[in-house]
Amino acid sequence: MFRIQLDKDIQPLSEFRSKVAFYFDRVKKTKRPLIITQNGKSAAILLDVSEYESMIDKIEVLEDIKLAEAQISKGLEISHQDVKKKFGKSSQN
Repeated sequence: MFRIQLDKDIQPLSEFRSKVAFYFDRVKKTKRPLIITQNGKSAAILLDVSEYESMIDKIEVLEDIKLAEAQISKGLEISHQDVKKKFGKSSQN
């Protein structure tokens, strides 16, 4: 995800409403999220779909790593040799 540009990527709801198509196009083109404020406080974020999907993929990988680390710390790891035996696959390398 591209870094937010504070002078361009924060807009009040009233401004967003009046230029919805413009902001949709800009988010899609720049891949930067748009923060929409209401009453001077952040209220929502408009994010490009591909950037959202990429973010979800990264979160899932991080969750898998966290789970693996927890399993290792509990002694639940399985050696590479044991996996090969269990699934009957030999190394191709």
